[in-house]
Amino acid sequence: MSKRNSQAAKTAARERLRQERERQAKREKTRRQLIVAGSMVAVLALAGGIGYAVVQTNQPSAWEAAADAKVVAPANTSGKNGTTILIGDSKSDNVVHLYEDPRCPACASFEQTIGETVNKGMEDGDYKLSFTLGTFLDGNLGGEGSKNALSALGAALNVSTDAFLDYKAALYSAEYHPAETTDELAEDDYLIKVANTVDALKGNKKFQDAVEKGTYDAWAMKMSDSFANTEDVKSTPTIKINDKVITNPETVDQWKTALKDAGVTK
Repeated sequence: MSKRNSQAAKTAARERLRQERERQAKREKTRRQLIVAGSMVAVLALAGGIGYAVVQTNQPSAWEAAADAKVVAPANTSGKNGTTILIGDSKSDNVVHLYEDPRCPACASFEQTIGETVNKGMEDGDYKLSFTLGTFLDGNLGGEGSKNALSALGAALNVSTDAFLDYKAALYSAEYHPAETTDELAEDDYLIKVANTVDALKGNKKFQDAVEKGTYDAWAMKMSDSFANTEDVKSTPTIKINDKVITNPETVDQWKTALKDAGVTK
């Protein structure tokens, strides 16, 4: 090969090498640009996701919102926000006041053993019955069954005092009261199922709508606050006769003795 041809070949080879390096450099630049662009998209997406999560976290829960909502008090209540429930036509000044939580197993035991007798004393005119209902077990155990059941009890009270008493008895019954560690009372369908065992509530569309729409949720939160702010109530059930806390009776005979000791009956 002549020197001329050899030189030309070398020049051509160098040119091809230069062109190949330029192509590689362009490809590398494009690759870096794509990586940067992808990273920016990922960062923006992450920031957006974090922002959305923060917004969602800061959104109040339905029950937190209910605590600040306008109160619709059930019929057959009185006092501020309708948190006073007083039932009965007794001509005396005697009042039996029950403090309970819908999820409370001890309340269920009390109602199953003595509840009917307590109600009869009210019906016979020995005393009026007063109720303050709390929801502290939701906080202790997690869930919202106490709050939801309390709202449903408000819907029953709006129907009538008899409907309220019968529905409360059904919720506390051996057949329908769930274990406190479960949260079946948080389900509207379950509350309506139990209500269908009560004559005044069976198939009652107005009652069912109130349960499903949470008509008395705000009222339930105010009632719960009233319970929480009662200083001498430390557990459930707590029973007062004429504003004095008594030892919880375990039998009907013990209940009758408590009434006599308080001067309610002879």
